[in-house]
Amino acid sequence: MLAPPLQVIDSFLLNYTIGDVLLLGFVLGAVGILPTRSLKTLGLHTVSIGVLLLLLPASMLAPNAGSLLTSSFAYKLVGLVLLALAPVIYSLGRK
Repeated sequence: MLAPPLQVIDSFLLNYTIGDVLLLGFVLGAVGILPTRSLKTLGLHTVSIGVLLLLLPASMLAPNAGSLLTSSFAYKLVGLVLLALAPVIYSLGRK
């Protein structure tokens, strides 16, 4: 009885990669952290997503039909940018 909704979800998710999911998680997590106004927490969140994007194998980040970025190198580059930005955000935080 639950098979048709799961098939719809599965067919939707096949167009995206784990990199897209991590970027969406980064944005949603940042939106969730912003009301607390804690830059230290935002810095830790940024570094964790950056590390995950850099450590994942490139084959898991290969773009599909609906991917946000055009290559696995682009996902790795975003991870590197997040890792460079995270210490700055963390050091600016007070609480």
